[in-house]
Amino acid sequence: MAKEKSAKSKSVTTDASMKFLKNYINTPSPVGFESGGQKLWIDYIKPYVDTIFTDPYGTAVGVINPTAAFKVVIEAHADEISWFVNYINDQGLIYLKRNGGVDHQIAPAKRVWIHGKKGPVKAVFGWPAIHTRLSNPEQKEPTAKIENLCLDCGARNKKEVEALGIHVGAVVTYEDGYEELAYDFLIGRAFDNRVGGFMIAEVARLLKENKQKLPFGLYIVNAVQEEIGLRGAEMIARRIKPDIAIITDVTHDTNTPMISKIIEGDIMAGKGPSLAYAPAIHNKLLSLVEEVAEKNKIPVQWRTLSRSTGTDTDSFAYANDGCPSVLISIPLRYMHTTVEMIHKSDINETIKLMYETLLTLTPKTNLKYF
Repeated sequence: MAKEKSAKSKSVTTDASMKFLKNYINTPSPVGFESGGQKLWIDYIKPYVDTIFTDPYGTAVGVINPTAAFKVVIEAHADEISWFVNYINDQGLIYLKRNGGVDHQIAPAKRVWIHGKKGPVKAVFGWPAIHTRLSNPEQKEPTAKIENLCLDCGARNKKEVEALGIHVGAVVTYEDGYEELAYDFLIGRAFDNRVGGFMIAEVARLLKENKQKLPFGLYIVNAVQEEIGLRGAEMIARRIKPDIAIITDVTHDTNTPMISKIIEGDIMAGKGPSLAYAPAIHNKLLSLVEEVAEKNKIPVQWRTLSRSTGTDTDSFAYANDGCPSVLISIPLRYMHTTVEMIHKSDINETIKLMYETLLTLTPKTNLKYF
């Protein structure tokens, strides 16, 4: 297909789109309660698609060419790890349960929002002062555990906690938000994987602004509940029944301390998106993406994933009668912390790779093994 414009010939992200990314990252969207972020995402993508629909659990989908028989998905997930209020004691201290794979070791002294029935309430993870921990030299240093972590919202008893609208089942998110660091690095909570939602929306924007006409229906999917078992992708894959799926998520930058490259491979932020080999990843589709990267001089990195990819790729690949699927990941430092770190160049290159891949695909693309 002839291209009227190439994504390489212009700046991929814009000041307006980066402003959206900041707002999107700073908007709480915990597992099972993603509607806040989904509303922002829908409003952003609306000008670039023909129609939008949502499913009963909140997965949002923008569609280009909704009447086309052949269907291609580009997908990310919208949810972020968080906590549930699990128990409030008589002294007004609040104990928690995980909602997704939140890391308890980073919790002490963090500021949070408790999303209660009367709106968000500020609180902190309390932790004993170093003076009290060192007062008994024979006492072993405490380590953070679910059972010894609690929130303090300033209430002096259970009744005062409940008066703020806090209840068992209220969801808790960290306060930390989007910041820009030196050398084009960005930090924030929930880049895993709202950066993916941002990137697929940017692909839709580029298609619209470059006046590209696709020979298939494109479904831009922002799925819920990935962090607790790929549940949103599982539901929406059955509904859409796509012919091809391109999934984007984050992967570990393995060039930071305490990570074994022998186990995790060699991936570095700032060196381009990561492609992976895994049983769920379709080999012919992967080869096509690799060729697109080479043709468009988009740098890529490689890793292997055993058995499961641990991403929504698995849900799409094994849905229905099987769907050729590929995973394009963006390198991320400090996953599942409040300072997840990514590089701007990787955002741009990942968007370009998805965009150029879509311009290469047609309903006649041969992905058959035999």
